[in-house]
Amino acid sequence: MERIVILGAGESGAGAAVLAKKKGFDVFVSDMSRIADKYKEMLSSRDIEWEEGSHTEEKILNATEIIKSPGIPDSAPIIKKIEERGIHIISEIEFAGRYTDSKMICITGSNGKTTTTSLIYHIFKEAGYDAGLAGNIGHSLALQVAEEPHEYYIIELSSFQLDNMYDFHANIAILLNITPDHLDRYDNCMQNYVDSKMRIIQNQTPNDAFIYWNDDPIIKRELQKYEIKAIQCPFSYLKEAGSIGYIEEGQYKIEKPTPFNMEQESLSLTGKHNIYNSLAAGIATELSGIRNEVIRKSLSDFPGVEHRLEKVATVRGVHYINDSKATNVDACWYALESMKTKVILIIGGKDKGNDYNEIKELVMKKCSGLVYLGADNTKLHNFFDPLGIPVRDTHSMRECIDACYEMAKPGETVLLSPCCASFDLFKNMEDRGEQFKTLVRNL
Repeated sequence: MERIVILGAGESGAGAAVLAKKKGFDVFVSDMSRIADKYKEMLSSRDIEWEEGSHTEEKILNATEIIKSPGIPDSAPIIKKIEERGIHIISEIEFAGRYTDSKMICITGSNGKTTTTSLIYHIFKEAGYDAGLAGNIGHSLALQVAEEPHEYYIIELSSFQLDNMYDFHANIAILLNITPDHLDRYDNCMQNYVDSKMRIIQNQTPNDAFIYWNDDPIIKRELQKYEIKAIQCPFSYLKEAGSIGYIEEGQYKIEKPTPFNMEQESLSLTGKHNIYNSLAAGIATELSGIRNEVIRKSLSDFPGVEHRLEKVATVRGVHYINDSKATNVDACWYALESMKTKVILIIGGKDKGNDYNEIKELVMKKCSGLVYLGADNTKLHNFFDPLGIPVRDTHSMRECIDACYEMAKPGETVLLSPCCASFDLFKNMEDRGEQFKTLVRNL
């Protein structure tokens, strides 16, 4: 019997274990951290062996194949030992893809993935399609394939997931943008990160579609290196050569496969970055055969995504917005660009090799104050303090909210858009956003 070992027992790992067990593999799950109770129950109820708090090498290094959580870096000691043994490492998405013929709509990019994925899923559900939400959001693709199969899967893919995907095939691949992110996981080499993102188009055929942002200079450069077999469906903010989706005279327009247009003002998502997300979603759902009237209604009533430019409250005339999902500089740039008032910007966390020059001009133009929120704010002080904007140094969300409350004037906006990962002070991005919302609502 072939042996599958799964490293990491979160949503993806536990789901992969269930599918592997169902397919008759000898399965073992190992997690260096504590496993959540719901996943322990999921594994134990199916007689799947697991361990937490350590990696027992003799139970791991005898695997036929390893399924690795995307959160585990290649530099981890156990990964090095696995590679030395020549054991193949794959992602949960790769594994699940072997056992389904469902249509795969896959979304990646440095920014906008969750919003675009959620919007496409919203349109599919409104159209009555049998669709599952998977990848970085939703439920494990493997678990759904094993126990709740769907005709379509809408999948958000990170670069880490793409790294360990080899034969997986996206029927519709969406590449929103490529900007610096996670460079600490890619030897601080931008090209390594770019190569990871471009894996979204691997294995595509002439029957598939590739949707991408036509204005992105990195994507434009990279496409010259590849033989694109899929139907190319570029979009841009303004109409330009080749683009089939764009904004023209206040109209949101898609040319193919059937002409579609609606008033830009009718789109529920605001901000230039969300125009791109809405264009990508509209093209993908048109290609999937969804009627224009359903797409039009869904684009106008989509409620948005939690922790992404989420309006929290207005206190003493000050608006508070939770953009905790902005874990890189480019995401913060889009958030600042969409602001209509002066901003107290909350920034900081676990730096991923950020270059803050990208937001320097917007910070100087839009920010009346900066609140640093991190275990170590030295890099922020060194870069932003010379700009002459009032700053405050904080090391907890409570300190941060107190500082914002003191600094912000009526009519201004307090924007949590940190540019950084959350793991120095918080469990994750969601924890950071939830703490922000709770404390703001208690003001």
